[in-house]
Amino acid sequence: ANPSHLEAVDPVVEGTARARQRIRGDTEHRRKVLPLLIHGDAAFAGQGIVAETLNMSQLPGYGTGGTVHAVVNNQIGFTTLPEDARSSMYATDVAKMIEVPIFHVNGDDPIAVRFVSLLALDFRQEFGRDVVIDLYCYRRYGHNEGDEPAFTQPDLYARIDKHPSVAQRYKDELLGSGVLSEDDALSLETEFELRLEMALQQVKVLEQEKKGDAQARFKESTAVFQPEYTSSCAPTAISEKMLAKIVDGLTRVPDDFYVQPKIRRIVLEHRRKVFENGGPYEWHYAEALAFGSLMLEKIPIRLSGQDSSRGTFSTRHAVLYDGKTGQPYVPLMHLGGEQERLCVYNSLLSEAAVLGFDYGYSLDYPNMLCLWEAQFGDFVNGAQTIIDQFIVSAESKWQRPSGIVLLLPHGYEGQGPEHSSGRLERFLQLCAEDNIQVCNLTTAAQYFHVLRRQMKRDFVKPLIIMTPKSLLRAEFASSPAQDFTEGRFEEILPAPKVGTAAKTQRIIFCSGKVYYDLLNYRTAQKIEDVAIIRVEQLYPLAIPRLRALLKPFPKTAQIVWCQEEPQNMGAWTFMEPRLRALCKKEIAYAGRDASASPAVGALVLHKREQAALIKDAFTI
Repeated sequence: ANPSHLEAVDPVVEGTARARQRIRGDTEHRRKVLPLLIHGDAAFAGQGIVAETLNMSQLPGYGTGGTVHAVVNNQIGFTTLPEDARSSMYATDVAKMIEVPIFHVNGDDPIAVRFVSLLALDFRQEFGRDVVIDLYCYRRYGHNEGDEPAFTQPDLYARIDKHPSVAQRYKDELLGSGVLSEDDALSLETEFELRLEMALQQVKVLEQEKKGDAQARFKESTAVFQPEYTSSCAPTAISEKMLAKIVDGLTRVPDDFYVQPKIRRIVLEHRRKVFENGGPYEWHYAEALAFGSLMLEKIPIRLSGQDSSRGTFSTRHAVLYDGKTGQPYVPLMHLGGEQERLCVYNSLLSEAAVLGFDYGYSLDYPNMLCLWEAQFGDFVNGAQTIIDQFIVSAESKWQRPSGIVLLLPHGYEGQGPEHSSGRLERFLQLCAEDNIQVCNLTTAAQYFHVLRRQMKRDFVKPLIIMTPKSLLRAEFASSPAQDFTEGRFEEILPAPKVGTAAKTQRIIFCSGKVYYDLLNYRTAQKIEDVAIIRVEQLYPLAIPRLRALLKPFPKTAQIVWCQEEPQNMGAWTFMEPRLRALCKKEIAYAGRDASASPAVGALVLHKREQAALIKDAFTI
């Protein structure tokens, strides 16, 4: 299913092709599934995602054994001529970057087109590389029913009006050579028109039969209908035995593998020590436990993104490298016994194409946990078209569900406007009809359970996680072993109680890292009449759980929403009307003022703002 954003579908097709190749066991030569992309000339030259997709074509984690690109070169883009649409000689010149054949062929010559098409397919099958067919032709009519091309290109369309069609030219050639007689040609034309008419009538009959049946409209399509969203799922806790098995695999390397001393200390020895002490397990340790447990349960995992194998913040270390030879070793691939594969790829420096690829992969391989990670949350900006056109809307538009997970580092630590925000507000603005899940988590165990929950339900939904930066190693955000062998993912979490619920004067709602600043302030100031509730899953919002948590508190208590983000960003505009409807009163706001920029550029100013918004939460 292809949206109107032209080339945005390119990486999605590549991802689905690679998934289908894996399903067919075609992961070495990749010859059993062929990606075919049909482009327009103006779009192929003008859309940057084309270059990103071409750049992926030979990379280990994204190759599909070559794609056949057919460029329908009409020498016009809506009303724009080539001289206004590109700076290169040919629309296909961008493909020169990967040094593959580009065949320019006259669209008025069907025999030449057929020859070039077979040649292109043979090349792809033989060499496993992309190949481009530049089908040089023209557009006889306007861009759409309401377009009159003669308004803007009168001279061009005066010539096209007089130019015989491809069918007529080919017919004249066959008649002239004696291959066909006039009677043969008339018979073929009549037969073809009859077949078209029969097809039209068949479609009309089918449409009549489908009236009143929403699912019947998608018969013979790739549409998937799934159960309604629910917050319940199968148990996500793991046994102590499985925990020990995963840790054993994570902390061992082959005898001939030279571990760099610092890696041995901060990764292997640290992980073993944490296990022996019963925790606390940090963020990426919890992630490794989630990955390992799913793999032992025969669920494969694909993690893709910029510097994802080590992790941008040097905490994941999913791949270790021999200190002398540089050879990689993936501890999670050696847990012992039967297990599924973990595929971790450092992607090209692209957001749109890579997220599109991984989204496409998730469509055709729903039994895999498929994750895409942004280097910083802000970088997701570059993939907004994929999010808007596919991830949040495809189930509604085309009944194509996806379980892709987006990991977006988010949090205000004074790193400036480019490295603070995963644009939480944009995802919340796009939420409707239970289309996606949006989480802003505060503990390692919550991350562990939400990843496992993603694969434990009978429906799939995209999962957006605002992952932390400063909390990655923080002990207060880490979790004891008991939190992994017991419990589940909690959409809403209360803070530790102080005082009695009946005497509570204020209830502060928040989400994400700011919770710990609020908790520290309450402790330091010895405040006992303020409750703090953190919303771990913002959408779908667990209203029954919120109602249950509010029940013990006086109805007179003031309600405050506190966030780090500016007022026009973050979750404020999403949560305020919902909290107001739930609590039947006005909601106070504690946070940064509305701002054009996601964050300030000076650390001193950031700290001043942070201190003020935390104080406001308790006093406003």
